[in-house]
Amino acid sequence: MVQPPRRDGPPSVHHVAARAGVSLATVSNVLNHPERVRAATAARVHAAIADLGYTPNRNARALASGRSRSIGLVVSSLQNSLFSDMLNGAQLAAREREFALLIASSENDPRAQADHLAFLESTRVSGILLATMEESRDQVELTRRHGHPVVYVNYEPTEVDACSVVVDNERAGYIATTHLIERGCRRIGFVSARQELQPVHRRRAGVLRAIAEHPGVHLVDVDAGDIDPPGGTDAGVRIAGMPVSERPDGVLGVTDLLAMAVVTELRAAGIRVPEDIPVSGCDHNSVAWGGAVPLTSVTMHGAEMGARAVDLLLAELLDPPDEHVHRTVVLDTELVPRESTLGREGAAAARRGTPEDPRRTEA
Repeated sequence: MVQPPRRDGPPSVHHVAARAGVSLATVSNVLNHPERVRAATAARVHAAIADLGYTPNRNARALASGRSRSIGLVVSSLQNSLFSDMLNGAQLAAREREFALLIASSENDPRAQADHLAFLESTRVSGILLATMEESRDQVELTRRHGHPVVYVNYEPTEVDACSVVVDNERAGYIATTHLIERGCRRIGFVSARQELQPVHRRRAGVLRAIAEHPGVHLVDVDAGDIDPPGGTDAGVRIAGMPVSERPDGVLGVTDLLAMAVVTELRAAGIRVPEDIPVSGCDHNSVAWGGAVPLTSVTMHGAEMGARAVDLLLAELLDPPDEHVHRTVVLDTELVPRESTLGREGAAAARRGTPEDPRRTEA
């Protein structure tokens, strides 16, 4: 008579096999290839798993197969709700496919990003989603040489042939600028920095296109030095200190955090927002939705970007390598007008869907 295995710790696959009266190979097939096992046999194995409280050792299975049912996601920063939304969308999509999502934030540090990619490789993830602000070609090519496909999120690669999901950042800059022009603004202050960052560069292209379409409208470039709030604070102080004849009569921040910092400094200097200067953001950061002056901005569809990136990654995993065709998914954007450009009454009318005069109300 075969003795059942001893229980000196958590139940193992050996205990499951003994309880169900099947071989280890059969238990393995039930867990990994259920289509190979008769329904009655699979039912016995699942009953044994439930009775014993057995949990498969995912790390061991990953070592055996070279892969795990997990996906890595590296984002630039979790301070912006765009990336938090992206995370949520990716996580829900991965869970629907029975994949886990491992998350890391580089905080805009290329070296930290490289370290995170290396760590995720060591966990044997099936693939990686990379929400970066820069090309990261060398890091991505190294990761892919190690057998891990990479999908870019919120960035369209120009030097690497890879799948990507992006929002139309040029349109984001265009519609935000057009909105300010429709409010009666003729000197558009564009508060930005780090033009080498693709989203910044493309939003600026949209700003320039909108201005070119409206004779008599001019651009006032305001270099914030960086895209973090301190840059917006400095920009706001400089704008407030300009002579009225040279000061922008409308301001667009390339990020919402920059725009919110500008709003704070303008109001501190006694300049009313939006009566004197309407201000808009451009990336729909939830931090800017509340406060004393809720910020007009542009939707980024972060959750949809995350979900679509998971779809692209899993499709690449399933396709034969010599048949996979990399593609870029571009999501549209919409303006979300709020009090920073419409005023309280105008914003309330916009929420109700009530038509209003698009020109700025003069005090």
